[in-house]
Amino acid sequence: MQTIDLYLLHWRGQYPLSETVEAFERLRKQGKILRWGVSNFDVDDLAELDAPACATNQVFYNPESRGIEFDLLPRQAQHNMPLMAYCPIGQGGALLHNATPV
Repeated sequence: MQTIDLYLLHWRGQYPLSETVEAFERLRKQGKILRWGVSNFDVDDLAELDAPACATNQVFYNPESRGIEFDLLPRQAQHNMPLMAYCPIGQGGALLHNATPV
């Protein structure tokens, strides 16, 4: 049997969050997924989620877009929830065109 290491809920969608979490937990107990997480959740979404089994929140975060550092990042750190960045070097913006050596 194949197992998915990390299954992410990309957007909340039309179903109640509690039903989605129940389905994730069912998949985990059946051995179909190892862990599950969410994507694009803000502070209010995470407060509603209130699920210790959630492995991560994948959000847009890079040196040019650091808005999550004010509320979301501290909230996740407080609850020991890892953050997964997408587009961690931007989307072809100034960072990619900066010739400054590292």
